[in-house]
Amino acid sequence: RRDREASASTATSVFPTQRSAMAPALSTIVLATLFAAGKTAHTSQTPAAGRHEEPQIPAAPSAEGDTDGALPNIVMILVDDWGFSNVGFRRAANAAAAPDDPLLTQAAAEIHTPNVDALVADGILLDRHYGAPICSPSRCALQTGRFPVHVNAKNTGVLVNNPDDPVSGYQGIPRNMTGVAQKLKQAGYSTAMVGKWDAGMATPEHTPWGRGYDEFYGYYQHANNYWNKEGHIEATGAVDLCLNQLTDLVEHNATYRGGVLDPAALDDSCSSSWDADPSCYEEHLFKEKALDILERHDAAAAPLFYFHSFHLIHTPLNIPNSYLTKIDELADPYLFDDAGRRNYSAMVLYMDEVVGLIVDKLQDKGLWDNTYLSVVSDNGGPLYVPGSANNYPLKGGKYSDWEGGVRTTAFMAGGLLPDSLRGTAHGGVVAISDWYGMFLQMAGLEQDEWADATAAAANVWLEAHNAALGDDESPLPLLYGVESKPGMLEAILSGNETNNLHPVLQISSKSVLAWPYKFVKSIQPFSNHTGPLYPNCSGTLESDNYRPWQNDSYVMEHYFAWSNEEEEMMTHMWGYDCSAVGCLFNVRDDPEEWHDLSADPDYAQLLDELRDALAELNEGLFTPDRGLDAPEACRSGVDRGGYFGPFIDADNYFTEPKVKFTPEEKVRNAAYMSLIDQLAVPEHQETIMEIVRYAYPKYLREPLEQSFDEC
Repeated sequence: RRDREASASTATSVFPTQRSAMAPALSTIVLATLFAAGKTAHTSQTPAAGRHEEPQIPAAPSAEGDTDGALPNIVMILVDDWGFSNVGFRRAANAAAAPDDPLLTQAAAEIHTPNVDALVADGILLDRHYGAPICSPSRCALQTGRFPVHVNAKNTGVLVNNPDDPVSGYQGIPRNMTGVAQKLKQAGYSTAMVGKWDAGMATPEHTPWGRGYDEFYGYYQHANNYWNKEGHIEATGAVDLCLNQLTDLVEHNATYRGGVLDPAALDDSCSSSWDADPSCYEEHLFKEKALDILERHDAAAAPLFYFHSFHLIHTPLNIPNSYLTKIDELADPYLFDDAGRRNYSAMVLYMDEVVGLIVDKLQDKGLWDNTYLSVVSDNGGPLYVPGSANNYPLKGGKYSDWEGGVRTTAFMAGGLLPDSLRGTAHGGVVAISDWYGMFLQMAGLEQDEWADATAAAANVWLEAHNAALGDDESPLPLLYGVESKPGMLEAILSGNETNNLHPVLQISSKSVLAWPYKFVKSIQPFSNHTGPLYPNCSGTLESDNYRPWQNDSYVMEHYFAWSNEEEEMMTHMWGYDCSAVGCLFNVRDDPEEWHDLSADPDYAQLLDELRDALAELNEGLFTPDRGLDAPEACRSGVDRGGYFGPFIDADNYFTEPKVKFTPEEKVRNAAYMSLIDQLAVPEHQETIMEIVRYAYPKYLREPLEQSFDEC
């Protein structure tokens, strides 16, 4: 909530003057546990990463390349945590199908996406588009053309590093994979990106600069605060090794690489403003940067690849007051009874307006007729508080393998679509990893040009490294090649709804889709069907059906549960156990997953086959040891003025010298880093987590639960 957000720090300050209510509580546990453990101030430094046997890492590719001017512009808009039902055209269709249902009528009044609706009406809806259950795996898959389970099967924080693995021992995309923007640059494209990255930061090669974007303005983590751009626990769900003290708003262009230095961009004083579009709101900054990039683009010099990656509609649900007023007026005569639903609806409205402005700019610049536009959500909407999304009528939400967690809104638009397919829906299965290949095909690259030579070269090194290991040493994982499906673009643009391109699609380690059947195993969170007006105030904090807990909480990359009682966790996370036997659904005939076929004798053989298929696929899961939070990341952040950024082999990345601190700031920062070094000691972390796992459910959870009451 805005009235409790922290104040922005000064340009050279590492420590903000205030923190949110939850962060100090967890940080106090961390600090108290550290000092209670009676540890000394001495600790060894973490070894430098990848100094031995490190493969050659290419620099960011140049923009050189020939183009005859005929290549299409490619624009991708990625929406974060977009609920399946949080879009106007779906709510309008639901209300029209049941005009006497007052809940559906009100639901249609609360969500307004006129720009998206118009694009879908004139475009191609990808009705069976599948992402990963969570953000970073989907984003890494989109950038590299690998399935999420083969590039980044698990979310981690951006500070992690395993120095024993110089290829994959980091967050996000392995260091030696080629990104789609690198390929498009080599094809002659001008490339730019704005918004959320969430695909790696540890080295320069992990950043958007290293992945081929000429220009970037945005942030590295899963989320930040929309006002002061800091990594609060309300945004990330975690306390990192740096104690959430770093600012996450950075940029790179032809002349600068580092933290955003404009004080106005970091000043949260406009958070309580009633201006129509407050200038310090993060999405305002992203919008202005996007329109500037499109305005400056010289179509005669090169085609454009522009990637707009919204922070919206991810938590924290920060939105200008003016948009709350707007959504109230649009929903009239209905009133929101839940603050989360109201904020989320207002954020959807803001997102839609930005989509409209991007389209308007493409048209004004004369680019639209030669543009492919794609709009996609990374995963389903989060049902937990404070996520507040709605995936009605689908089952489940973000973090689950149910359709509400992985079947996402996606469509194509633009001047280059065949007229005969405008306003249609494509029913074939499309994976988020397919965009890599489709973009390269749009750019005229043949299938043999999709291959990743950098990853292949890394595999040569990895194989030699593994061959030299002793019997008691674990091998490093090899990198997967590009897995985008050839023929996907032709299938979509020809109206061919074949699902032969993805006969078996692994969604996660717990789920596989063999159209039209989906197999799901083990415990799944967020397993309920919600109503069309979810979240609402029909329950109480004590109700079993009250909005579920968020289940992804960490301190320094160590997980802690909100309860130490399994039954209580299952209840408050809407958990359902498909067990090792598994659940089976026909998602073509039963898209809402009401009817489990696993006990039907007619499907016994299919159940066994899909269970075996998933077990075999899981043998190939890409799960490198990415390590724990590295103190070098905090030290680099301090040296660079309090910003997130690359911290390994990064001296030549930043264009500005390290910050020159005053004597007082040097003393404070030295004390801070001494503390961080202590926190990084594994034995200290073990003690800290023992206390956290005991104290959080017993003492801290109840006040947090009370804050969930948004009625």
